[in-house]
Amino acid sequence: MNWIQKKIINDAGEEVDSVAPYIISASRSTDIPAFYSKWFFNRLNTGYIAWINPFNQKTQYVSFDETKFIVFWTKDPLPIIPYLAILDTKDIGYYFQITLNDYEKEGLEPNVPELTKRIETFQELSKRIGKNRTIWRFDPLLLSDTLTIDKLLDKIEHVGDRLHKFTEKLVFSFADINMYRKVTNNLSKSNETFREFSKEDISIFSSKLSKLNKKWNLTLSTCAEDIVLSSYGISKNKCIDDELIYQLRPGDKVLCEWLGYKPKSLDLFSSEISSDKNLKDKGQRKACGCIISKDIGMYNTCNHLCAYCYANSSANLVQSNLMKHNDSSQSII
Repeated sequence: MNWIQKKIINDAGEEVDSVAPYIISASRSTDIPAFYSKWFFNRLNTGYIAWINPFNQKTQYVSFDETKFIVFWTKDPLPIIPYLAILDTKDIGYYFQITLNDYEKEGLEPNVPELTKRIETFQELSKRIGKNRTIWRFDPLLLSDTLTIDKLLDKIEHVGDRLHKFTEKLVFSFADINMYRKVTNNLSKSNETFREFSKEDISIFSSKLSKLNKKWNLTLSTCAEDIVLSSYGISKNKCIDDELIYQLRPGDKVLCEWLGYKPKSLDLFSSEISSDKNLKDKGQRKACGCIISKDIGMYNTCNHLCAYCYANSSANLVQSNLMKHNDSSQSII
């Protein structure tokens, strides 16, 4: 599916082609709320960004003229909280995918704030925007000789006991270590030997997590996993979720029409809804449930420097790109 095409004038005064998506993903590739909030809202007010394709290095201009909804991905939403009223003023909907892991002892997320602070920030954001818009991710799940399933579940329980009143959903995935050379190399530098979950590990973990969730009653979902875990009460997630977007923006006729939502029946008292469109994002992995959106992030720009991250090649490259960035730039780098 193609987005609306528009002519815009860039900062250099040139007329250029742009795409104008309804839904923005900000971002799978870097943590925009944590590191680029001021830049993002400067560009939102300007009306466009220049996005550089990581595979062919070509520039694509992305206009915000038609933006109806933004999905934010972050480990630290604190820097973006003061700006959120701007989205309300512009009548743009949004929700947050917040990764809140506890890998402090393992040192896998060297530049994230301390765990207690991240929990407090999550709670603060939820109180401001609602728990249906603050989705908790413990992602990815990692195992090692010392980080056993039970110890991992202890970590999840420690965080979940503090978050379950401030969210409605827990999303997780099982680490793909062997799929990405960057991840394999980064994790090999650790003092521990990390490994992927076996099918038996997944079954044991899912069973125990399901029992743990009885005291929270959260929706449990996996992100981009082929394995079916419905017998444990675990569904497959849509991180860019048409159903949630519709629930949050039922009065946006243009967006709802594009999403393809209409009543399942003519019964005026029925609240059931369904979409008549297949909006799956074909640019993502086969097991990914996300609908189409335009991601505006860039690889090698996230300074969390998480050891399991596939989006950074090296810390030196990240630091170099951060030095190039400034708040008035068209793109992140």
